[in-house]
Amino acid sequence: MAKAHSLAYATMPMFFWPAPGIPIRKSICDVSIDIAKDAAQKMGYEKFTDSWKDIVSDPDIDIVDICTPNNIHAEIAIAAAKNGKHVFCEKPIAMTAQEAKDMLDAVQKAGVKHMLAFNYRRTPAVALAKDIITKGEIGEIQSFRGMYFQDWSASPESTLSWRFQKEICGTGALGDIGTHVIDMAQYLVGDIDMVSGFLKTYIKERPLQEAGQDKLGALQGGNKTGAVTVDDETAFSMRFKNGALGHIEASRNAWGRNNYIAFEIHGSAGSIFFNYERRDELQLCYATDPQDRRGFKTIYTGPNHAYGELWPIAALGIGYSETKIAECYDLIKAIAQDEEATPNFNEGYKIALVCDAVVKSDKQNGAWIFTGV
Repeated sequence: MAKAHSLAYATMPMFFWPAPGIPIRKSICDVSIDIAKDAAQKMGYEKFTDSWKDIVSDPDIDIVDICTPNNIHAEIAIAAAKNGKHVFCEKPIAMTAQEAKDMLDAVQKAGVKHMLAFNYRRTPAVALAKDIITKGEIGEIQSFRGMYFQDWSASPESTLSWRFQKEICGTGALGDIGTHVIDMAQYLVGDIDMVSGFLKTYIKERPLQEAGQDKLGALQGGNKTGAVTVDDETAFSMRFKNGALGHIEASRNAWGRNNYIAFEIHGSAGSIFFNYERRDELQLCYATDPQDRRGFKTIYTGPNHAYGELWPIAALGIGYSETKIAECYDLIKAIAQDEEATPNFNEGYKIALVCDAVVKSDKQNGAWIFTGV
């Protein structure tokens, strides 16, 4: 993730010129001084350290970018805010809603900018869906169905990443990938009022890693195993505050799915479908289409859509890195022009409340739980 963020800082001005600001990569931190030194050389940072406390107290630094495992998001973010730093944090915001609230309180008290890295909403097709919904083109939203399926951990031979350890990540598929779909749902439809859901762990033990680097789906484990303490899959129904209904599924054990984040939204006047594995396309159907022509049509996103500066022609291909570049642009622009960044810690707190409610529902055999959003 540090590579993805660093690439965005380096290249954002090339795409969005004149840039709202020129990011200077001042210092990078990692778990050992040797790894940090190598990262600084590879990613173009002026300094390096093995203590994040050096970063948050450095007077030359304006933005603290958190790409750590989830269990230290809150500690770093709160310390950064107290030192007057703007805070950019990878998702999910924290281990629990209480930690997220503590982070939100800290940045609000300090008056600094704060943003979360839900970069998939920067996909031009998703931004187009938001514009269509906001303009009322598909009428009153009636339902949302979202999913995020991956298969990188479907094999029991996949090693015990920190993403499988509750004390480091909080939740599994729910927090790791399910939060992306929750963000999509609340971004496109509105706040989620109540949920009824379940969590499931299919693989109870995994091989311990032998290499120092944590790689998704790595198979280099030895004979020793460790316990998986989080969910592999989640599924929950929901009701939005505006009355719309919905359902979300997230699984890291879906063979054949690489990065299948998708949603279908039905309104009183039409429907929208999006699949990130075909991320330059948005499927759109209007109720006013003639009966003998009714069906989903494909819109290919390009320079006429959001973040059109990224590539010159439609359907040329907006990849993961480009969404990170767009994310970086929005962050720097918010700071330079003293605007609210989004999605911010307030939105992250709402997502954490939904996750906590799903966990509570699962413990109560799928009972309906108010999110408190």
